[in-house]
Order: sequence, then structure tokens, then C-alpha cells
Amino acid sequence: MIEERTGIITFQGNPLTLIGKGVSVGEAAPEFCVLANDLTPRTLADYKGKVLVISVVPSLDTPVCDMQTRRFNTEAAKLSDNVRILTISCDLPFAQTRWCGAAGVDAVETLSDHRDLSFGTAYGVAIKELRLLSRAVFVICANGVIAYEQIVKEVTHDVDFEAALGAVKACLEK
Repeated sequence: MIEERTGIITFQGNPLTLIGKGVSVGEAAPEFCVLANDLTPRTLADYKGKVLVISVVPSLDTPVCDMQTRRFNTEAAKLSDNVRILTISCDLPFAQTRWCGAAGVDAVETLSDHRDLSFGTAYGVAIKELRLLSRAVFVICANGVIAYEQIVKEVTHDVDFEAALGAVKACLEK
């Protein structure tokens, strides 16, 4: 049975339930399977040896998610080639492709968890009531260990970009 957690997030002040036990800094990052924009599966193993920033958003078609993905796209140009930035949502891959084209986002890889909620349940960010993902950011070092995790308490608020980017720099210095 998959664990359910309450009291962690709200949406416009209303409490929601997260599905999955969640992850902690220092743990090995759990495997997941999501879909790329061309519908091919992507797993954590596909990024082995890279520092990963996993930016998690409810939907690219909302203002805060749009801004979060654009900001990480801008930051990507300043980072090492050994860093990959992924944005994962439950948006359909076709909608992600359309959004990236319209937004000019080309340095962030958008991935869809719509099919199985594999990422959402493995990382404890799937919202039971909405079948969307909560706003979060995870940094995984090249050795596969979680270096940073933030699940934003109020889904409509921003992630801590500076803290996440600081964790990326720390991973690169290892």
C-alpha cells in the first residue's frame, strides 16, 4: 500500500494529501519512469553520472510553473555540461512540447508523469486530490544521492532557486 501524507502542502490555503513516502537528503535517489516529449520512457538511469536538478511543477500552463521553468532554463546556460535540468509535470507530452516552443525553453528537458505517477509516488509529490504533482525541486549528485529537496508548502509559491543552485555547485565540487 502506498503511503499518504497530510499537513505538508496546501493549495490556496486548502490542505492536500501527498502520495508516497517522500525522500530525504543523503538517500539514494529512487528510480522512476516518465515520458519524454516524443513518448519514449526516461528513467533516472538515463542520467547516470550527471548532476540533476529536477524541477517539479503542477502544470506548465500556470504562471508560477511557467516562471519556474523559464528561470531554470536561464540558469542552465550558466551551469556545467555535467548538469541536466529536468522539469517534470503531469502535463501531456504534446502540451509540454507546445509550451516549450511557445516559451523558447530549450535548455530544460520536460518530462511527463501523467501515465503512472511513477516519479510523483517515488518522490512523494503526487497530489491525491488533483492527480497533479506538487511544486518541488530536487538536486541529485552525479553519484545518485539526493543533495537537496524542497517541497513547497503552498503550491502557488516559488521554490528556493538559490538554495537549489547552491546544492548543484556543492555537487560539482565533490
